[in-house]
Amino acid sequence: MCLFGCSEEKATAEKLRDLDFTVVATENIPDELIGVLEEKKATPFYQAYSDGDFMYLCVGYGEQATGGYSITVDALYLTNANVCMSTTLIGPGAAEERLESPSYPYVVVCTESIDKPVLFE
Repeated sequence: MCLFGCSEEKATAEKLRDLDFTVVATENIPDELIGVLEEKKATPFYQAYSDGDFMYLCVGYGEQATGGYSITVDALYLTNANVCMSTTLIGPGAAEERLESPSYPYVVVCTESIDKPVLFE
């Protein structure tokens, strides 16, 4: 099991291919990673985690005033230098019932394990 650092620099390499991924339900996130996410959730964060077989990529948007937020994965792809991931935070819709307590939206995706730095855009 390995936690590794992440980069926010712009990639200069060209896209080789899209990566298949699955959004991971909270109950299926590895225990070691859940602990890290709980520690970081109050502020925006990027985290990559590998268990040797799979790579988990996590993006958190920090504390939000209400509930009802969702996150879309806009892209996940491989270049010759990096694994690149981009996401978007979507606020609650006008018709949605909002929880009046703070929320901590984050997304965890699982993909093949690739031994390259991760670039979060």
